[in-house]
Amino acid sequence: MTDTAEKDIKPTLLIVEDDVGLQSQLRWHFEHYHVVQAENREAAIAAVRKEEPSVVLQDLGLPPDDEGVEEGFACVREILAISPNTKIVVITGHHETENAVRAIAMGAYDFYEKPVNTDTLDLIVQRAFRIHELEHKNRRLQLEYQSPLEGIIASDAVMIRICQTLEKIAPTNVTCLILGESGTGKEVLSKAVHRLSPRCESRFVAINCAAVPENLMESELFGYERGAFTGANKRTIGKVEAAHGGTLFLDEIGDMPLSLQAKLLRFLQEREIERLGGRDVIPVDVRVVCATNKNLEEMVAEGSFREDLYYRISEIVIEIPPLREREGDRILLARHLLQKFSSEHSKIVTGFTAEAASATEAYHWPGNIREMENKIRRAVIMCEGKMLTARDLGLAEDDGLSINLRQVRLEAEKAAINKALTFTSGNISAAAKLLGVTRPTLYDLVKKYRIQLVGD
Repeated sequence: MTDTAEKDIKPTLLIVEDDVGLQSQLRWHFEHYHVVQAENREAAIAAVRKEEPSVVLQDLGLPPDDEGVEEGFACVREILAISPNTKIVVITGHHETENAVRAIAMGAYDFYEKPVNTDTLDLIVQRAFRIHELEHKNRRLQLEYQSPLEGIIASDAVMIRICQTLEKIAPTNVTCLILGESGTGKEVLSKAVHRLSPRCESRFVAINCAAVPENLMESELFGYERGAFTGANKRTIGKVEAAHGGTLFLDEIGDMPLSLQAKLLRFLQEREIERLGGRDVIPVDVRVVCATNKNLEEMVAEGSFREDLYYRISEIVIEIPPLREREGDRILLARHLLQKFSSEHSKIVTGFTAEAASATEAYHWPGNIREMENKIRRAVIMCEGKMLTARDLGLAEDDGLSINLRQVRLEAEKAAINKALTFTSGNISAAAKLLGVTRPTLYDLVKKYRIQLVGD
């Protein structure tokens, strides 16, 4: 069988090892893979570019080069810069756990200590291939599968439940209130409700209550007759009437003037309007979706928002979590936006470096998705390489960064659990097997990190 044919049939495993005897042993043991071998960093990088291995098994103790560079760590860094999705399993000397932790912090998938027990190593490599395959399928589905919830990219358990809720309420006429910080995607969710509803063939009409001056808000909503006021030279249809048969989206409803809230309440109750300066009662069939980043319950208590209107618009309340609380969604959204903006601006940018991906996950994102869109669009336009770096994104760490190893471990453990639960659709038994722990242990960890399970 030729190397090309073998590669097409078997998954590719790159073994980076300078010990000829161990090379031979590992090649023989992993004969059910297409094995490629390299004895130093230069050969390993060439093999990664040519063979595109899914998994790399690398000796971390490669001898330093002529300039004293630590070949093992440099090799990990360069492989991940070229192919961020490759799973690297590093092999360390006995009692060299610190080096293993350092490699994993750089982006390596897992580690194994010498002396080599091939059976145990086989299980680690199998799991690495399985994770790589699942991630590859996930990325492919993102590109190929057009969800009815267009524009919603999510793997976080809370966001998945929100999507399920939208699918349930969309066929109804119930008025819903969407809450969330600025930039979390409230209008995107409202459009998803419209697209999934029987009204999808009719118009989706949006009005930003914070952007329209108070003295123009009534005419903007309900329209006006000719001569209703100075400058009213013709009859004009308002937003409510224009949305007849479709969906009306009232964005930032918390900024609606108190004086107009009574008229809006009457329309919601009667589903009838009167144009400004008119006397005819006009029935309107419309689905209403409202959104705000303000706390309406506090506004009701303060008297700046009508209590009866609040209960009328909040038949169903959906609260979108900020991006910083959406486990796993940050890098998922970032990759989606990278592909979108690369195509939009005709740039060949293929992915994120390991440092950029880590910085994207760690950043607080106070501006949520809107901020991420701005950073990635700017980075795509300005970057000079094929991979976005943390510096391109404006997320490069200061040189004086202080790292708490215990905190890094805790965050990594939580992220791994969330990823396993996402891959297995919340199946505890399957996730426990993927993580290599027992079901009771996984339940304890879920409780420890307060991870919300889908269906709870």
